[in-house]
Amino acid sequence: MSVRWLRNTILYVVLGVGAFVSVFPYLMVVFTSFKTGRQLNSTSPWLPAIPGTLGNYTKLFNGSIANIAFPSYLWHTVLLTAILTAGQLVFTTLAAYAFARMRFPGRELLFWAYVATLMVPNVVTMIPLYLIMRQIGWVDTWMGLVAPYVFGSPYGIFLMRQFFQTLPRDLEDAARIDGAGVWATLTRVILPLSKPILGTLSILTVVFAWHNFLWPLIITSGDDTKVVTVGIASLQGNLGADYNLMMAGSFVALVPLIVVFLLFQRSIVRSVALSGLK
Repeated sequence: MSVRWLRNTILYVVLGVGAFVSVFPYLMVVFTSFKTGRQLNSTSPWLPAIPGTLGNYTKLFNGSIANIAFPSYLWHTVLLTAILTAGQLVFTTLAAYAFARMRFPGRELLFWAYVATLMVPNVVTMIPLYLIMRQIGWVDTWMGLVAPYVFGSPYGIFLMRQFFQTLPRDLEDAARIDGAGVWATLTRVILPLSKPILGTLSILTVVFAWHNFLWPLIITSGDDTKVVTVGIASLQGNLGADYNLMMAGSFVALVPLIVVFLLFQRSIVRSVALSGLK
């Protein structure tokens, strides 16, 4: 009993230290966001502000910062996340079902060639994508912002295809015997059984879209299309960075994901398990 107790104690201590190391940067974001410039320079960054101030948040939302429309950036991020999530669910599902169930020449070759693009870093395709968007006039537009991601992704299609292949074909055969076509089979038989993987894809897409920074930074320049990640980076001016405002903006951007995690803890844990699906 003593050996087991000691082993469990060591395990929980290690887990506790790991959890603290993971959470500590977020605590520093919160502490810094409630500090004034004088407090930031006079206190340790890992100590909370005493007394704290809401002045940084007030500046973000009352429009007192020149050339920064932070509430608009938040709305743009919400809209971008909704568009990308809806697009991923629709187009990824259709493509994955075609690769998993339909027979056509070159299906396997086309699928694995598409999945092989996962090995190409995103930064490699940024300049070609930007040049394409400039040629068709989509720079600094919503079309240019969403076009590279709204029609599906290699990882999402791979994930959905692998899940579809685990479903019994007998269900589809029975639906066809009853007179159901491809669309009816997909919507009435396959999709109701695919809620876990659809939830996984939704969560992964929401997190990606909310945190996406490099492509919005490249393709957008005006306030009409700027998202919150680029808006936070804009708080760093030529005369230096206002870390108090940046941390306040970072915490505001972090709150929606914290809410999503608290509301969908079980789905997120399940999504982590399903994302390792063979």
